[in-house]
Amino acid sequence: MNILVTGGAGYIGGTVCRMLLGGDHSVTVLDNLCHSKRLAVADGVKFVEGDLADRALVEKTLQEGKFDGVMHFAALIEAGESMQRPEIYFRNNTASTLTLLEAMLATGHDKLVFSSTAACYGDPEKIPILEDAKLAPTNPYGESKLLVEYMLRWMNQIHGFRYASLRYFNVAGAIEGYGEAHEPESHLIPLILDVAMGRRASIKIFGQDYPTKDGTCVRDYIHVQDLADAHLLALGALKEKSRLIYNIGTGQGFTVREVIESVQRVTGRPIAVEECPRRLGDPVVLVASSEKIKAELGWRPKFPELDQIILSAWEWHKKRYS
Repeated sequence: MNILVTGGAGYIGGTVCRMLLGGDHSVTVLDNLCHSKRLAVADGVKFVEGDLADRALVEKTLQEGKFDGVMHFAALIEAGESMQRPEIYFRNNTASTLTLLEAMLATGHDKLVFSSTAACYGDPEKIPILEDAKLAPTNPYGESKLLVEYMLRWMNQIHGFRYASLRYFNVAGAIEGYGEAHEPESHLIPLILDVAMGRRASIKIFGQDYPTKDGTCVRDYIHVQDLADAHLLALGALKEKSRLIYNIGTGQGFTVREVIESVQRVTGRPIAVEECPRRLGDPVVLVASSEKIKAELGWRPKFPELDQIILSAWEWHKKRYS
């Protein structure tokens, strides 16, 4: 297949690009490099530097490529920042995606795999979370992604636009030669690994009084390769299905302190902790049920254990700074 990947210079998008190339697919990446570098783009892809808000560029890219599908990862991803600057999240994540959808419709492209988020659920009423759970984001980041899901639903109903919306939980780990390197970094596992490497003095824990086993937030962690596998399966399924919505996680929840303990086990190094007040917009518990994608597409995580996920990230982290 010939695939357009928006945000293909990022962590998840870049991983998917490498797996697509490994499966002998052709890949074009569209990325504005706002939080990445040209070096992060996989060898062997066609690279277009630009912004999704540039309708003319997006249409030109689609017309020239004549793609079998689009995988859409380009977005701002910091929930905390979205509580301070919501406007840039609605501009970048929602409005720019509308530009992409308009360009796809104008050029006859009708298959999209959308990088959504568990933040669409907010504070869930039941754990594990099912796909039909109430959608009530607690931050503008989640709302900006949910608005895209609403747009996709109407595009499907009115135009027959085919899409898969994958609601991720916390993504971590690395594949051979490629891992997580946001600029700036804000995700828990790479930040803890920075402490293990001596590149950071301590890891901040935001909130110690949540109603959980040790007072810290609980999250479901998924290996980036398992997530990439889900994208490839979803894209293939759009040949027969017109609308797919799946959670992607392992169904296991870990507190922030348990993640720190896992890093200590894997690395054999002590991790200093700095206790900080809660952050606005952080849900207490987010744990997925991924039974639907398992039943319908046969997806199975190859890295179900947290220590496995962290070990792959640690091995990449060490090579990165060696």
